[in-house]
Amino acid sequence: MSPEKTMSKRQARRAKRERQARMQRLGMIGVIALGALLVAAALILPNLRTNTEFASRPNADDNVMGDPDAPITITEYSDYRCSHCGAFVLDTEPLLIKDYIKTGKVKFVYRSMGGWLSEQSLLAAEASYCAGEQNKFWEYHDILFANQGASLEMTNFMAWAEAVGLDTEAFRKCMDERRYQARADQDAQDGNALGVQGTPTFFLTYTLDGVEKTRVIQGAQPFESFQQEIDGALADMGIQ
Repeated sequence: MSPEKTMSKRQARRAKRERQARMQRLGMIGVIALGALLVAAALILPNLRTNTEFASRPNADDNVMGDPDAPITITEYSDYRCSHCGAFVLDTEPLLIKDYIKTGKVKFVYRSMGGWLSEQSLLAAEASYCAGEQNKFWEYHDILFANQGASLEMTNFMAWAEAVGLDTEAFRKCMDERRYQARADQDAQDGNALGVQGTPTFFLTYTLDGVEKTRVIQGAQPFESFQQEIDGALADMGIQ
């Protein structure tokens, strides 16, 4: 056999071994990638809650609940990524609704701090306002707080929109247009102007002898702290 033919066979065998090695490496990369995707899914999917029980909000109107003529208004400046804000929603807000909002003594307003913690915070605020177009602001507010461990991205925004019963095409159009970006930014500007240093911050306002009074509650304080401030304001106004 000529040296040329021997070399050709050796080259062919070497090329075959190299192809097999490449295929093995590609196979291993595929297995690793698939494993990473499965791990990510295992971490993310359990945190994606779509079966949230929505609290009843009296006289709900967009981001406001309660009697429009209530003697006290509480305005919250919050962030959907803020764990303390989530604690307030879970622990204190239901008691406020029961004792003060349903009884007509307090009107409650939710405002975001825009992108206070991240760009995702801003998108979440916009999403809640888009849901408000379909009279589902508070339902979307609740499902966002129920999913604080999940990524705030369009896939999840759409899943939650479906879960709360929104027209998902209208919701997506609202989000794609960034229809409420200016509103969410204005929330943050107003909060900054009022001196908000952290979330949640609450401004309790009422009128006494024609002059507006303000009491500030900072942080996710226990219900008793709100009770003290509200009862104090009611006493100032001579309301039992």
